[in-house]
Amino acid sequence: MSDKNTNVFGEPLEICGENPLTGYYRDGCCKTDSSDYGSHTVCAQVTAEFLEFSKSMGNDLTTPRPEMDFDGLKNGDTWCLCANRWLEAHKNGVAPKVKLRSTNSRALEVVSLEILKENAIDIS
Repeated sequence: MSDKNTNVFGEPLEICGENPLTGYYRDGCCKTDSSDYGSHTVCAQVTAEFLEFSKSMGNDLTTPRPEMDFDGLKNGDTWCLCANRWLEAHKNGVAPKVKLRSTNSRALEVVSLEILKENAIDIS
């Protein structure tokens, strides 16, 4: 499998979020490689509902973790989510909207493009 980082359209990845600085590499993009076991590839604009769901599933994204240079997320922040967690949220009706041009093509190994398009905020 290639570690090439393109978006779901096969184009260069666009920035997902810089405030807070997101991404597996904390470079603002949903870049990934074989060491990213969580596949942090779906660029999403998180909602309070999703953050609650994620916390209930054991992944608290709201509590600051200074030792990891993480201030905690709040409603409206954009963040590179794990593809499996996003899909789980989708199945539970709480998936946040996604930025397709900032979502890594590797997310398509977990989530279909059709489902992502239904939840997109950057295409019409």
